Amino acid sequence: MKHRRTALLLFALVVAFSPACRRPGGGSELILAGSTSIQPFADKWAEVFMQSHPDFGVNVQGGGSSAGIQACKSGACQIGMSSRELKGDELDLVAVVIARDGLAVVVHPSNPVRALRTSDVKQIFAGDIMSWRPLGGPDKRITVVTREEGSGTRGAFQELVMGKTRIFRGAITEDSNGTVREIVANDPCAVGFISLGLVNEQVRALDLDGAAATDENIGNGRYKLVRPFLFVSRGEPAGRAREFIDFVLSAAGQELVRKEGLLPVR
Repeated sequence: MKHRRTALLLFALVVAFSPACRRPGGGSELILAGSTSIQPFADKWAEVFMQSHPDFGVNVQGGGSSAGIQACKSGACQIGMSSRELKGDELDLVAVVIARDGLAVVVHPSNPVRALRTSDVKQIFAGDIMSWRPLGGPDKRITVVTREEGSGTRGAFQELVMGKTRIFRGAITEDSNGTVREIVANDPCAVGFISLGLVNEQVRALDLDGAAATDENIGNGRYKLVRPFLFVSRGEPAGRAREFIDFVLSAAGQELVRKEGLLPVR
């Protein structure tokens, strides 16, 4: 816990004093920090927003949901990005749901296993099922890939799949969805979980409990692994933060959300 607090503090200081967070004339940009799941989407939203607001700088930082929440609480950024619900002493922040995202359990495209029960996934990540054979796959050891502690993706997976059961220590731990996807894409025996919006031809999302991981099945409630994407702020967002959030929640912004593979909230 001590190391985690230190890491969060260092992240907040880096964000606060990074040259990239200052405009040439000395004025501050709007700074977003946090979830690496939201980061690539926020980069796109910022790019489109700044095309029509050339005097409005938006700087998007990663670091993970917990780090972004702490950076927001400390004032190191105006908007924290979280891909999990707030909890405990975080509940004093104002949270705005800007999109919803499915969690996809992904395997290598060559893996013959195409569908699992959520209970099977739980046993895999708990270390109770170690081979693909009892699941209809090859007689080979499963390479389990997970996200780091403090990740919103991991927090959502823990809540939606694992419950009170811990992910076993033999799992490979990575610090971004992109890295998890890369490992799975290069290991025919690997399994991991990533944002549904980041699934591409490198990996294949498994059907869970008879439902494919699609926007349609998330919308009709058949696919259950769904989480919110949040922007958080200290108090009601105002000024530039309010303007940027209003853009993301506008009809144009939400259409961009849909085009980027997320579920709009409008």
